[in-house]
Amino acid sequence: MFSFYKTHNNSLYNKLVELSRDIFFYNDLKLKDNFETRIILIFLHFSIILNIAKHKNDKLSQEVFDNIFQNIEYHLRELGYGDVSVNTKMKLLNKIFYDILLKILKKEGDKFIINDKIIFVYLNKNMLEKTVYIDKLNNYLQCFYNFCFDIDHNNMLKGRINFKYLKNGSSKT
Repeated sequence: MFSFYKTHNNSLYNKLVELSRDIFFYNDLKLKDNFETRIILIFLHFSIILNIAKHKNDKLSQEVFDNIFQNIEYHLRELGYGDVSVNTKMKLLNKIFYDILLKILKKEGDKFIINDKIIFVYLNKNMLEKTVYIDKLNNYLQCFYNFCFDIDHNNMLKGRINFKYLKNGSSKT
């Protein structure tokens, strides 16, 4: 009947929120700064993390996934959505997340690359200037993938992702 909000497990969620608030997305890519855009950016980052964990054969607990979505639900309620609206919105967000998760990476030869079509589907409507910035976002996500692939799985799940994207298309720690 009652769900308990576990605040001690929020480090990964907080890091995903921090990544989604990077000024690069709103100044350089001209994304609309709204709740929907930030959720999609969280989903893109989280999908990459989950795909890396799968590729490395690391087991993720259901608790990690549940915590991310519990936080999103909590924030929807903070925004004033009612029970019926929250349930409807969460159902839609789950569907979007799984679509992104299953399609974010495509394999070319022996390497994985970011699928720009999935970016276009979910962020094109949130871009002020349409497809011009898809390549830049694709490059950002590829750098994020490469960065996360090289860090320890446990650090990733604890939100210890010190990723900084540089405008020249590289990243730093």
